[in-house]
Amino acid sequence: MKYIHQKDKSDALGVVGKQYQQLKQQYDVSFEPSADIHNVVLAGMGGSALPAVFLRSWPGVGVPFDIVRDYSVPGYVDEHTLFISSSYSGNTEETLAALTDAEARGAQIVVIAAGGKLKTRAEGSNYPLYVIPGGIQPRMSSFYFLAAFVSLLEPLGLVSKGSLAKLGATADWLSDQLGSFGPEIPTDQNPAKQLALELVGKSVVVYSGPLMFPAANKFKICCNENAKNVAWVNQLPEFNHNEFIGWSSHPEDKPYAVVEFRSNLENERVQKRFIVTERLLSGKRPVPEVIVPEGETILEQLLWAANFGDYVSLYLALLNGLDPTPVALVEKLKLELDR
Repeated sequence: MKYIHQKDKSDALGVVGKQYQQLKQQYDVSFEPSADIHNVVLAGMGGSALPAVFLRSWPGVGVPFDIVRDYSVPGYVDEHTLFISSSYSGNTEETLAALTDAEARGAQIVVIAAGGKLKTRAEGSNYPLYVIPGGIQPRMSSFYFLAAFVSLLEPLGLVSKGSLAKLGATADWLSDQLGSFGPEIPTDQNPAKQLALELVGKSVVVYSGPLMFPAANKFKICCNENAKNVAWVNQLPEFNHNEFIGWSSHPEDKPYAVVEFRSNLENERVQKRFIVTERLLSGKRPVPEVIVPEGETILEQLLWAANFGDYVSLYLALLNGLDPTPVALVEKLKLELDR
């Protein structure tokens, strides 16, 4: 425990342990559409776009929904587009540029940010503004954003009625599930610590089906940012049409670790693909570390898997001898780009 506190200087483990509380965050914001909404476009990068991926698995958006990770918006954006500008820092240059493009196209704009230029622009233009609590890393604020997205979309009838209440109820359920992952739980009783030990010194390749992809993608992000350990992500069935073949020429002693998020709620054909894939690639890739999420609903499984992955990435950071929170190279990149 002493070593953990020495390395985890910003108490990332404490933040993740309380992450479920973010799902109950309340936002007193009103938005009245000026025209019928035909589609939703969200612009964001990294951890500020990640929660939007969750919306595709749960609860689903009732109109066409795109996530933009770029400097411009799709050509169809117009006055019937709900454009959500999402940036934790409020200073993400791609998101700010996309906002300018959306403004020029007459989109209906809502802003979600903790501060920065984006918050200032929202206040100056009188856009509906969801203010995310500050003081943590964007990748650790995902559930704040998810609650904000649902708070915005449910009154508009764009997600199913009762979605926000389900978030709150699932938060209570999740709080009871996290006890076995905490730093005080010894390794022989802590599956998150056990998995982290299996990943040390290896590049991590993460797979899931479509339903669990938000959690798998979050794990990929956190392995890279928390543990400073390179990781990639893909999903089945797409994997079976290309990347699957790539593994066939790799001996299993390559320095990779394969992690799979498998849910019993995925399409039955996707579940079968995992089983057949494992058999056909036996001896050609490392034996996968399989994560089977707890929970009876898609939402429960997604949030459980996301939190579990967070813990694993933090323990991997500590095993790598690193403080999980700082991302100094990102800050250096921003300085170089501003020159």
